[in-house]
Amino acid sequence: MDCFDGSPGQFRNFKKDDFEADWIKVAECRFGQVYRAKLKLWREICALKCFDTTLNASNFYRRILEENSTIAKVKFKYIVSIYGLCHEASAMVMEYMSNGSLNNLLASHNLMWPKKFQMIHEASMGMNFLHSMKPPLLHFNLKTSNILLDDHLHVKISDFGLIHWEKGMNKKLLMEYLTARGNISYIPPETFTQCPDPPGTSFDVYSFGIVMWEILTQQKAYAGCSVTTVLLQVSQGKRPCMEIIPEKKPHECEPMINLMEQCWDQDNRNRPQFSEIVRQTEALSEILKIPGPMQCPKNNDEGQKSFALMISPIHKIKMPDLPSDDENGKEGFISLLKKKDFGTFRQSVKKEHSDTLYSGKKSLLHYTVASGDAQSVEHVLSLGADVNCTTSRGYTPLMIAVLHRFHDIISLLLEYGAAATLGDEDDWTALHFAAQNGDDRAFRLLLDKGAVADAREKAGWMPLHLACQNGHETVVRLLLSRLSDEAVVEREAQGKTPLHLASAYGHLNIVKLLLFQGADPNTTDSSLSTALHLAAEEGHNRVVRQLVKSGANSDSVDSRGYTPLHLAALKGHTGICRQLLSSGACPNSRTLQGWTPMHLATLRGHDATVTELVGQGGCVDVEGENGWTPLHLACHQSEAEVVAKLLAARANPNVTESREGWTPLHVACTSVSFPSVLHLISHNADVNAVNSEKVTALHLAAQHDCLSIVKALLLNGADRTLLDSSGSTALNVAQRCEKWEIVELLKKDCEP
Repeated sequence: MDCFDGSPGQFRNFKKDDFEADWIKVAECRFGQVYRAKLKLWREICALKCFDTTLNASNFYRRILEENSTIAKVKFKYIVSIYGLCHEASAMVMEYMSNGSLNNLLASHNLMWPKKFQMIHEASMGMNFLHSMKPPLLHFNLKTSNILLDDHLHVKISDFGLIHWEKGMNKKLLMEYLTARGNISYIPPETFTQCPDPPGTSFDVYSFGIVMWEILTQQKAYAGCSVTTVLLQVSQGKRPCMEIIPEKKPHECEPMINLMEQCWDQDNRNRPQFSEIVRQTEALSEILKIPGPMQCPKNNDEGQKSFALMISPIHKIKMPDLPSDDENGKEGFISLLKKKDFGTFRQSVKKEHSDTLYSGKKSLLHYTVASGDAQSVEHVLSLGADVNCTTSRGYTPLMIAVLHRFHDIISLLLEYGAAATLGDEDDWTALHFAAQNGDDRAFRLLLDKGAVADAREKAGWMPLHLACQNGHETVVRLLLSRLSDEAVVEREAQGKTPLHLASAYGHLNIVKLLLFQGADPNTTDSSLSTALHLAAEEGHNRVVRQLVKSGANSDSVDSRGYTPLHLAALKGHTGICRQLLSSGACPNSRTLQGWTPMHLATLRGHDATVTELVGQGGCVDVEGENGWTPLHLACHQSEAEVVAKLLAARANPNVTESREGWTPLHVACTSVSFPSVLHLISHNADVNAVNSEKVTALHLAAQHDCLSIVKALLLNGADRTLLDSSGSTALNVAQRCEKWEIVELLKKDCEP
C-alpha cells in the first residue's frame, strides 16, 4: 500500500509497479515525455509527465516536490487533477486527457462558434480558480498547448505551479526562460520593458487574451514572426490581426472581442480580473444557449433546437494565409479580393490569369470562391478556370463554397460542371461538409447534382453519421429519404452506427427517427458498447428512456464487462441509474475486474447514486478486485459522506480484503481521512484489527503523521503495545518515521 502514502495537502508517491507495464508515449516536450499508463488498482488511465533530470527539467521536478502542498490542493472541474508523483520515474502522475491539447485541436478541427465560446468560458473558470487561491496561484505559462481536452472536449488548465516568481528575481531571466519554451506570443509587454512592478495576475490575463484570439481565429498569433519582431510589435502596442476573425460571426462575438482587447491592454492596470472575465464569458455563452458548466446539454429535450457544439471527427477545411506580396505580383488579385474591390478584380483578371496557382496548389478560383462574390467567381470560370481544380490537400472550389454556405456560388459551380462526388485527401466529399454544417439547402443542391448520399471517408463516416453526431435533424431526414433502410445500421471504422452517435450526443428527435426507421437499439460497436451505454455515460436521460422503451437491453455488457448502469454510476447520473434499475437492470452486475455499480459510484464519491443503488438492492459488502468492498474504496478515496451512507446501509466495517487483510479502518488511516475514521469507529470498527503483516490502524496512523487519528484511536481502545510482524510498536514506527508529535503523544500515554 506504499503507493497510497500521503496526507492532506501532500502528493501520493506511486511506484512503477503500481502501473501496468505497457506505457504508451503520447507526447514529447522539451524537458521530457508524457506517457499514458493504467493504474492497476483503480483501473484508471493516467498520464505520467516524466522529466528528464539530466536537463533543466530537474528544476521542474524539484519545484514540484517543494510546492506539492499547494498543487495537491488544486481540485477543480476545469483544472487537470494531479494525483501524485512517481519518484522512480521522476514523473508527475496526472489525470489523462484523451483529446490532447487545445493547440492541436485548433489546427486540425473546425470549431463552431458556440463551442469556441464554451471553451473560452471554461478556460476562464479554471484560471479564475487558480487566481482565487490564497495567495493567487499564478500560471505564467498559459497557452493553448497547456489547455487540455477531455473525452467530451471540455477544457482543463494544465502545467500550473511549475513557474514561480520570487522577490528579487530578474524579469529578464523570466522572459528568456519563457521565450525558450516558445511562449513569446503570450508574454505581456511589461515583462520586457522598464516597468518596475513584479508580474502579477495581469500577466496571466494578457496570456488569456492571446488564447482567446487563437480560439476565435483558429490561427497562431504572430505566426512566422521572429522573436525580435514580436517583441517590437507588442512593446509598441500592436496585437494579432483582427481581420483574420471570420466575418460571418454571431452578434455576441463583438463583446467577446472587446473583452479580449481588454485582456491584452498595454497598461496592465486596465486588464480585468478573471472573476470579471468569468462573469462576462458566462453571460455571452448563455446568449448562445450553451449549457452552463454544471448542466447537461439541453439538446436532448423534445422540441429544443440544438446547437452543434461538436466538431468534425476528422479535420477541418481552412484556406491558409493569403499569398505574400511577391506571389501577388503586380496585379495583386488576392489583395483586391481581400479589400472586396470586386469590380477592379474582374477588370484586372484576364484569361491568362485564370489558372494562376499559389502555395499549396491553391488556385485563383479557390480564393475567388472564398471571397463570396458570385460575379467574380463566374468571371474567373468564364475565362476557363478548372472548376474541379484541387489544392495539395484535395480541396475543390465546391468544398470551399459549401464550407462557407455560399449557396449561389454552389449552384454556379455545379452549373459549370463541378463534380459533387470528388473527395479530399481524407475522402471527405462536399456532401460530408454540408452534413457537418447542417446545411440542408446545400445538401439538396448537391444531391440533385449526383452527390453520393452514402459516400464514406477514410474512417468510414458517411454524411449520415456526421448529421447524427451534430444533431442536424433536417439533413438526417433528407438522407433517410434517399438511402436504403440498411443505412441506419451502417457502421464507421469503430463500429458506431448513426444511432450510437445520436445517442452519445443526446439528440433525442434523431434517436426517435432512427428507431422508427428500424435501427436496432442493441447493435454494438467495436468495443461492444450499445447506444444505451453511450447515452447512459453521457447523462442523456430522455434518450435513455427512449432506448429502453424501444427494447434496449439494460444489462448488455461492453468489452470491459460494463453495463449501462456501471457507466451511469461511475459518472454519478443518479436519475439514469433509477431509470435503468426500474427497467430491470441488475444492481450487482460485475465488470471483468469484479466491480459493481456500487463500487464505481463509491470510487467517484457519488453519494446520491450510492443511496439510489442501496435503495434498489445494491449490495454494500460485495467484493471486487482483491476483495475490496465499496467501503474500502470510499475510505481509500477519503469520501467521508459515502463512508457514512454505506455504514448506515449496514456495510461491514470489519471486512478484510483478500490480498493483505486490510480492513476499511486500515485504508482510512493510510488515506489520512479523519472523518472516515470517526464514522468507522462510531459503527464499531475493530481498532485493534491486524492485517497479514500484523499492522494495526495505530501503526498506520503513526506512520502517516495524523495526530487527530492517533488520538481518536487511543480514546477508543487502540492497544499501543501490539507488535507488527517486524516487532515494532506504533511508537517505534513513529520514531523511525520521525513523527515527533505522535512520539510524544504515545510516550505520554505510556506513562503511569
